[in-house]
Amino acid sequence: MKHQPLIRHTALAALALCAVTGVGAQEAHPHWGYKGQHGAAHWGELEAGFEACARGAAQSPIDIRKTVKEALPALEFQYTPGAPTLINNGHTVQVSMPAGSKLVVNGKAMELQQFHLHTPSEEAIGGKRAAMVAHFVHKGEDGGTGVVAVLIQPGKTHAAWAPIFAHLPRPGEKLTVDGLAVDASALLPASKGYYSFAGSLTTPPCSEGVQWMVLKEPVKLGAQQIKAFRQLYNANARPLQPLNGRVVKEST
Repeated sequence: MKHQPLIRHTALAALALCAVTGVGAQEAHPHWGYKGQHGAAHWGELEAGFEACARGAAQSPIDIRKTVKEALPALEFQYTPGAPTLINNGHTVQVSMPAGSKLVVNGKAMELQQFHLHTPSEEAIGGKRAAMVAHFVHKGEDGGTGVVAVLIQPGKTHAAWAPIFAHLPRPGEKLTVDGLAVDASALLPASKGYYSFAGSLTTPPCSEGVQWMVLKEPVKLGAQQIKAFRQLYNANARPLQPLNGRVVKEST
């Protein structure tokens, strides 16, 4: 007899959501959204700590068009398999990872904290957004944030991503699955070429000083996998933000 995996569900109180949203923002007041009076155009007005959403000069996401090619340092993904916690915080589905997975860039190690999903992709390449994007959020010992963006396009069902899409939590729900171990390195494309630029969190409080690394090669997910997420969130991407003179570097 085949045993079904034990799934542990935990309801999150609507006003006590403290999960990480967007790219690392702690959400204590989940009254912002993507449409209407609480939408992205009004984030800067919703709370005193959200001013950067309206006034910041280095905001994300951006449209990547003109780049400067450079011998950028390699991205060394030292990820290890771990048991994730899946959280639906009312804005996205976030996969929180246990300690032990690191990204090393130019000798600097950053711990992988979580990754989460947006549809369509927040970043655009030459004016075109991908079907989805996964943001892998890392924290350095100095407190800095580094985010690797993995663009997602329709294709064949992706086996490594399948367990995540098979257990997408409902809004306000947190769950763990007994026996489920995610190897985050298997979720990445084969090529690790990337674009690099200075940016911000893509959700309130829109804090700046975030190091962005957008992988050039997308991963392919099956249409049903993409549909499963869009049944929860059919549009949770912030509008593109002005470049304001920032230089976007592209690995050679």
